[in-house]
Amino acid sequence: MADQPRYDPLEASSFFADGQSARPPVEGTVARGELREDEVFYTGGTGTSLATAFPMAVTIDVLRRGQERFNIYCTPCHDHTGSGNGMIVQRGYSRPQSYHTDIVRKQPPGYFVRVMTQGFGAMPSYAAQIPAADRWAIAAYIRTLQLSQNAVIDDVPEDQRGGLQ
Repeated sequence: MADQPRYDPLEASSFFADGQSARPPVEGTVARGELREDEVFYTGGTGTSLATAFPMAVTIDVLRRGQERFNIYCTPCHDHTGSGNGMIVQRGYSRPQSYHTDIVRKQPPGYFVRVMTQGFGAMPSYAAQIPAADRWAIAAYIRTLQLSQNAVIDDVPEDQRGGLQ
């Protein structure tokens, strides 16, 4: 019982014709939970083109989830308003670009998901920490931040303006 017949990983074997004990996976094999058929959903676009629309309905629950995840993962650098003056930036880390510049405001939602997925500049990839659905929720919340910081009174329907003034 103490000496069971077995192979150590990558040990040579005379049983198989190729001399290896480890067998290659069957072509097309995908690990459980790792099927990524929807490239846009998982990466923010296809190839070099970025998604211009959200792949799911943006509801108040999605925005709340996006805000929660943004506050956890993004505020250390981007701060709560998205201006790029988070606590670690105040301590000397590279300052990210503000979400409120014209260049960033004009980016499609897939841009933010792509940056979270692949990283950009000093920002590392957050694909391992943030699931794809949460990356899209954060992108939706970033859009909300951009609208809130750059809105004018004419953007609010007339029947709702009284509560703002």
